[in-house]
Amino acid sequence: MIYLYGILKQRWFLTCLLIVNIIGTAYGYYWYKDQLAATPLKFVLFVPDSPTASLFFVFVLIAFLFGKNIPYIEALAAVSLFKYGIWAVGMNIAGGLVAPPLYWESYMLIFSHLGMAIEGLLYASYYKIRLRHMAVAALWVFHNEMIDYVYGMMPRYDILADHMQLIGYLTFWLSAFSVALIYVLTRDVQPRGK
Repeated sequence: MIYLYGILKQRWFLTCLLIVNIIGTAYGYYWYKDQLAATPLKFVLFVPDSPTASLFFVFVLIAFLFGKNIPYIEALAAVSLFKYGIWAVGMNIAGGLVAPPLYWESYMLIFSHLGMAIEGLLYASYYKIRLRHMAVAALWVFHNEMIDYVYGMMPRYDILADHMQLIGYLTFWLSAFSVALIYVLTRDVQPRGK
């Protein structure tokens, strides 16, 4: 584990992770292109959940490369990476259970989103997140739940359309767990050396 922490802040590793996240973010926004085209302008910011989470992390990685911290963005990135990473894994597995089989794209989405959830957690000891930063992140994810499940702007998984009430309920609790987890992991943590 100590070896892993030694790698996490190496410039070459941060640069590789940055490139992967830029590509993943671009693909994520492309994946949402049809839904975004049909989304009212006032909701556009809240529709592409996963690519926005990875975009937050892109800014965190850039800051790390310059030896800086941006705690509000760190909190937004950590909470939303974990939440939407786990959410997408669950949705793709559920889709495969409701309408088997899982296709290559489903596996790609499962593994890439699992990677999102993990990468946000790996850097927990490097974040400089405090309660006020967590409050903003919590407001962001819970507001997003309202946009998704009250106004119907959630990502489209047509095969799971009959289960949207249950998905909305579980997503609310996933948001609460994500906020609590990041708070616990970053509370009173002494950041590691740069």
